[in-house]
Amino acid sequence: MNIINKLTLRHLMKNKKQTLVTIIGVIISVAMVTAVITLGSSFMVLMQKETIKEYGNWHVLYKDVNKDQLEAIKQDTATKQLITSKERGHALLPGSQSVNKPYLFIKAYNLQGFTNFPIELSKGRLPERPDEIVLSEEIATRAKVDFRIGDQLTLHVGQRFFQGAPSDTKVSHNEPLQFWDGKRAESLIHTTIETYTVVGFIKRPVWEQPMAPGYTALTYVDENLIGTNQTVDASVVVNDIDSTVFAHANDLAQKNNISSVKTNDSLLRYYGEMSGGLGETYNSLFLIVFFVIVVGSVSLIYNAFAISVSERSRHLGMLSSVGATRRQKRNSVFFEGAVIGVISIPLGIICGILGIGITFHFINPILEDAMGVTEKLTLVVTPLSLAIACLVSIITIFISTYLPAQRASKISAIDAIRQTMDIRLTNKTVKTSKLIKRFFGIEAEIGLKNLKRNKRRYYATVFSLVISIVLFLSVSFFTSGLQKTFELSQKGYNYDIGVYENDEETTLDEHLVKSIISLEGVTEFNLLERMDGNFVWLAEEAISEDVKPYLYRENDLYKYRIHVTTMQEEKLRVYAEEVGVAYAKLTNPDHPSAILIDTMTFKDEKGKFIETRGINGKVGDMLDLVSTDDKKETVNQVELVSVTDRFPKGLVPSPFEVILVVSEPVFDQLMKKSVFVSAYSGLYLKSKDPLKTHQDIEEMSQDVSVMNLFQDRQRSERKMLFLSVFVYGFVALITAVSMANIFNTISTSIALRKREFAMLRSVGMTPKSFHKMINYESIFYGMKALAYGIPISLVIMVLIYRSFTYSFSYDFELPWASILYVITAVFVIVSLSMYYASIKVKKANIIEALKQENL
Repeated sequence: MNIINKLTLRHLMKNKKQTLVTIIGVIISVAMVTAVITLGSSFMVLMQKETIKEYGNWHVLYKDVNKDQLEAIKQDTATKQLITSKERGHALLPGSQSVNKPYLFIKAYNLQGFTNFPIELSKGRLPERPDEIVLSEEIATRAKVDFRIGDQLTLHVGQRFFQGAPSDTKVSHNEPLQFWDGKRAESLIHTTIETYTVVGFIKRPVWEQPMAPGYTALTYVDENLIGTNQTVDASVVVNDIDSTVFAHANDLAQKNNISSVKTNDSLLRYYGEMSGGLGETYNSLFLIVFFVIVVGSVSLIYNAFAISVSERSRHLGMLSSVGATRRQKRNSVFFEGAVIGVISIPLGIICGILGIGITFHFINPILEDAMGVTEKLTLVVTPLSLAIACLVSIITIFISTYLPAQRASKISAIDAIRQTMDIRLTNKTVKTSKLIKRFFGIEAEIGLKNLKRNKRRYYATVFSLVISIVLFLSVSFFTSGLQKTFELSQKGYNYDIGVYENDEETTLDEHLVKSIISLEGVTEFNLLERMDGNFVWLAEEAISEDVKPYLYRENDLYKYRIHVTTMQEEKLRVYAEEVGVAYAKLTNPDHPSAILIDTMTFKDEKGKFIETRGINGKVGDMLDLVSTDDKKETVNQVELVSVTDRFPKGLVPSPFEVILVVSEPVFDQLMKKSVFVSAYSGLYLKSKDPLKTHQDIEEMSQDVSVMNLFQDRQRSERKMLFLSVFVYGFVALITAVSMANIFNTISTSIALRKREFAMLRSVGMTPKSFHKMINYESIFYGMKALAYGIPISLVIMVLIYRSFTYSFSYDFELPWASILYVITAVFVIVSLSMYYASIKVKKANIIEALKQENL
């Protein structure tokens, strides 16, 4: 080691506090980058596991392929695993006592399919031949049919069709039983007789909807027995998951005349691969957020070095006075950065990983208790994340050391030792407004002059504050946008079970409703009655631009469907209070009034999710509800007493339809005065055990249809919970880093001003005046930082919003709560940081502080 490097090490050891502050700054920066990347990769792996558990492990699905096409898929270089499957169809379940679930739904897989799809064997074994079958264990509990391993089943297997419909309109296996006029209106056609041997039982697969009319039964598909005219579905696990997976699948389908190809977008997006507008959205978002985080990281490390430029310049000036060359001085600073980097980077990586690991340790029990989540957040550390953290830190340390080294190497030894390049004062430089002194006193003027005189430290501190503000607001806006887009892409059910009469134009029996809501397990309910058949004619200016292309237009007016709903009095009172309207305003049938739910979501023809208002209604507006048949037209006027986006239990956003909530007296009056309208009711429940409640309702009455949506709702809530963990973890991390950045920068800046404060105290500044001066400096710091930080943050927010609009359309809203939080937090944190540092400065002996040259 040469003499320059030895002196550099000695300098670092002599200035232990400054060296420690710099090391801490670098550790925080590296920990932030490591933690953010680790949090992101861990979240993605968790979502991969959850998606595979729900939908199976496959990437591309080729529908209805023949034997030759299947062989081409198998020989394709991208194919890693091949799963063949076939929906055999439905068959009536012999002896079933379940009226609303009378079928077996039979699906066949090869051995790879039994491995890659979420199939859980509870007893026996899986099929190994086409004449073997496993049955859902729910058949015994719900259908009351007791099968045993070894039993022979002879079934008439066919396809479900709506009775009287054209032959090409097949009913999906997850759709509930079809009824018309209170009678079952579907049948099985194209049936074949098939015989199976029961070899085992499985738990109900997650893909089987509770309202589906068929119990799942699985058999085996033998690829060698596929005939020339027979087809199967081929699901592929690809070798390498990258952006070419979509184009390659389409090319393979085109070359082999495969008519239908589908990618598992639900899974691929969690590998970072998305097609179309969604890919553009998240790629641009990733670049923006990554840029903000990298700039934040750079500022942390740079400030840790830049705040002590004066001390390094004095040291370099001493080296220059004894003959050190420019190159040696630069190398000295680079060596200092390398030493700090060697110490800080490994510690920063370890701290980042440990921090996220400890967070996951405490979060996993909460996830398990809240949602019964079986998949846990596991710490995922990739070589790429470590490499990125190291690379960003090394580049930043190089930049942070290069700039002061270049500046110090160009000045003379005398100037460097005197540090005259840091303080070049003119009257203009420290000039302040007379109003400052008049309104705020001499302390405010001295504080402002201090900042002007020490511009480098002042700018470094303000820059640190600005970066912290931008980091927090940008990440907060990004994460709230992420939650918003997730909500738009989900169905948003707010109930578990819906109960309806089989005849859609009748209402539920009152006695039956009381019996259902008294069932054990039912926690919440809402009985809604709905009127269909009303519409309004609206002028162009009253219609959202997003909706106009989908509406019928006549004579410059747009026709808009109106869905009128009522609920029981006690429920409506609670809902009216939630939306801020007095219940009494809704009860006058002679002057009908309503609550307008004017929010809808839909997916346009390009696959873009749209959230918009429907008719731009305002409180006090009168709506003309029109109902008509061939002979007569009626018009009923309804006044809007509230406009909201809150949905009562049982209602969800519906595309191109406006919802009016009215009281029961108003509903009855509108029914009497309208023609060609129909009314029916639905009971919407939340339950502790939705499957048992579903079964109890079916056993209670055979005249109702039960729609069990708890699986969809639970899946959405679980994903929202995972996303919330990621979102709030991300925001909490950025908040902690920002606070540490501010505290570190200001504390160091104040500590370097010991001599300055000692001089003020030596000429008679009292402790009270000193406190006032520090407080005013805190205000100046905060105002300057907010003046730059908020506008820059707004620009980044607009860029993030524009990125989201590639795939989602919703109104831009400023995060006022986050902005107010930032304004408050900046002044509080700055004040506390300066107060803490100034206490330590005040305790120093004036004489010793005036003599001190180093920390």
